[in-house]
Amino acid sequence: MKIHSLCLGLAAVLGFGLAGFAAAAPTKPNIVFILADDLGIGNIGCYGADQTVKTPNIDALARGGTRYTNAYTVPLCGPSRAAIQTGRYGFRTGATNQDATGQIKPSAETFLPQILKPAGYVTSMIGKWGQLPLGPAEFGFDDHLKFQGSGTYWNTQEKGRTYLLNGKTVALPDKVYLPDVMHRHAVDFITRHREKPFYLYYSLSHIHGEILPTPDSAPDSNDHFADNIAYMDKLVGQFVAELDRLKLRDNTLVVFFGDNGTGGGYADRSTVKGRRLSGAKGDMLEGGALVPMIVNWPGRTPAGKLCVDMVDSTDFFPTFAEFAGAKLPEKTVIDGRSLAAQFRGEKGQPRDWAFTQLARNWYVRTTGWKLNQAGEFFDMSEAPWGEKLVAPGTESPAGLAARQRLAAALTHLNPAGGIPDTGDPSGRHASNVNKKEKKKK
Repeated sequence: MKIHSLCLGLAAVLGFGLAGFAAAAPTKPNIVFILADDLGIGNIGCYGADQTVKTPNIDALARGGTRYTNAYTVPLCGPSRAAIQTGRYGFRTGATNQDATGQIKPSAETFLPQILKPAGYVTSMIGKWGQLPLGPAEFGFDDHLKFQGSGTYWNTQEKGRTYLLNGKTVALPDKVYLPDVMHRHAVDFITRHREKPFYLYYSLSHIHGEILPTPDSAPDSNDHFADNIAYMDKLVGQFVAELDRLKLRDNTLVVFFGDNGTGGGYADRSTVKGRRLSGAKGDMLEGGALVPMIVNWPGRTPAGKLCVDMVDSTDFFPTFAEFAGAKLPEKTVIDGRSLAAQFRGEKGQPRDWAFTQLARNWYVRTTGWKLNQAGEFFDMSEAPWGEKLVAPGTESPAGLAARQRLAAALTHLNPAGGIPDTGDPSGRHASNVNKKEKKKK
């Protein structure tokens, strides 16, 4: 039997539908979007990660909500975050590489808070602003705590000496852990604004390198990577506990997402079911773009669901707009498709494919198959561990139909006709690439 949308959960198993849950949701839920840095599916217990460190709090979110197994984004943080915030693909915004992302202008692109605020939301950005330009305030956020760079934790790091709090530079004290500062500000924000709907973009430091000891690391710890995953999981648990304490949990949609796959230096150990994933952060392979995605809203997302619908990172923009009753930008192509129905446990209108672009490379991915900009077609039946190149003329009937369908999708999108990418072919900062090349020489 061909299944276009398979979302199997406890509700189906037990034989009851949404009627078994709470009454109709309030029209404007609080929205919390937690974005982990360099966190792949091989770092989360509920995705079958083999690591010894556990992620009980994130796993609990999955048990109480929906876990997605086909959620895709851009394999590097800057372009990924641009897609999340605008709902648009990089060839439309120009955000196709780490350098180009910094050229986005508020006059040209609309970010999420700019549509949520007119709908009555107060908004905050806490944490990593990524490779995005200017600051959160210029793109519509009412409140922000922004740190410099990536993987910033202590003031012993050059970029960790200060952070920006609502436009003011604040010194990070000695022996104070920046993720704890971020957590306290997040709790303060939701406490101060608990009487009206809020949108919190909580952009974590973890688990981007530089991997350093956490406040919980044992003095003799020889696995700071595991320590960082554990601390991130603890912070997620503490924040959800604060939502409970403030009696906000029942009207708060929490989405947990990864900005790209596991960093290359830790990909070998981030196995799933005993096997290394195909690719890692920065690769146009499965491990670069396939990320964890968990959606949890008590009484609205039926507990224990597993959803295999295709998702890409542009989908959050229209999804959050629908829940908020916000108007989408006029005369602007929004590539995302609302997932609001799936979040509620309904079939909805799932997309047939997800699109990913990094620099001058791109692909469309559907269940079982992938087609890239060079016309290379891959059998993805062994994903996320392997991807098999299929020669033209050797496809099965199902494969040929998929190739034709994906080719039509690329023709419709026409990425080559968008804003051309002129950065380093890897999509990374050209300055960083040049430094690595000089070291090799």
